[in-house]
Amino acid sequence: MSAAVKYTLGRIGLFVGVLAALWFVDMNMFLRLMLALVFSAALSFFLLRGWRDEMAGEMAEAAERRRAEKEHLRSALAGEDQPDQADPHREG
Repeated sequence: MSAAVKYTLGRIGLFVGVLAALWFVDMNMFLRLMLALVFSAALSFFLLRGWRDEMAGEMAEAAERRRAEKEHLRSALAGEDQPDQADPHREG
């Protein structure tokens, strides 16, 4: 499972858990949802640090891979990526 999926599911799980804990508190539903969002975000900062770092690493690797592929395509389109061919004007 990718790190992004694990992190996203972890964030959703924390939100649902905090919302369940606040469910029995007597307050407006909108306020309950906002508090659950804020508390789950704060908890995820500490509890999901490993998954967040893993996801950031995967995203950085993917960005580097896309950059390299883009550079390779640009050089191929510019004709710089051709295999060395014998000069047709040279004798030999």
